[in-house]
Amino acid sequence: MAVHAHPDDESSKGAATTARYAHEGAEVMVVTCTGGERGDVLNPKLADDPEVARDLPGLRRREMAAAAEALGVQHRWLGFVDSGLPEGDPLPPLPPGCFALEPLEVATEALVRVVREFRPHVMTTYNETGGYPHPDHIMCHKISVAAFEAAGDPDRFPDAGPPWQVLKLYYDHGFSRSRIRTVHEAILAQQMESPFAEWLERWSEDEPERQVTTRIECADYFEHRDRALLAHATQIDPDGHFFAIPRDLEKSVWTVEEFELAQSRVETSIPEDDLFAGIRS
Repeated sequence: MAVHAHPDDESSKGAATTARYAHEGAEVMVVTCTGGERGDVLNPKLADDPEVARDLPGLRRREMAAAAEALGVQHRWLGFVDSGLPEGDPLPPLPPGCFALEPLEVATEALVRVVREFRPHVMTTYNETGGYPHPDHIMCHKISVAAFEAAGDPDRFPDAGPPWQVLKLYYDHGFSRSRIRTVHEAILAQQMESPFAEWLERWSEDEPERQVTTRIECADYFEHRDRALLAHATQIDPDGHFFAIPRDLEKSVWTVEEFELAQSRVETSIPEDDLFAGIRS
């Protein structure tokens, strides 16, 4: 089970891994906490599209359905309302009723219900920073950790279905510095312009990288990831940085997606090359 904040997050973070496991026969579910109702239209080609203006929430739901089909995964909406990304100094208050302002117990119970119904052995989500400081990403982290701990406890949320104990919890590292740097250097070596120069300039060399415990070989599923990304047409510019790297070049230098094992209830040995390490046996 991969738990994400908004539609399109599942396609930019760990998407090739979910596609690989789904196509190898595992049951894989993406849970999307919010509908992305307050998201900006990031594809300039659709900025004046009448369908976007008329029904962005409905369009994003249809995009999510197409992305799930491209990845070969099941999908569930958790049903909360996008908080938006506050901007300004000072930051404005979050809108009433949004996901980030939901009581933690309320949002956690909603996820626990899905966990107990689907019964995953492994969950993936974001670390405590949210991957970047969007309030919905941080809330997604909070409820994922809380649901991981609560789902197997019969005394927690007794009306949310029979208890189910998830065995491993991971944080995905979709945009790790090591990946960005490796691909950036490969692009420069080919005398091409890299879309990642500004990213690397923003990162301090003194800032430690988070530990990567698990690398999943998934280059054969980059095309599934790309199709899922393109399904989110309002959010993904086909001429943007996601598609600025020739896929053959990417596959020649970077064939994995990276994860950080946050909690495990089974014995495993680090480093891993399988999210189910310690479970399959």
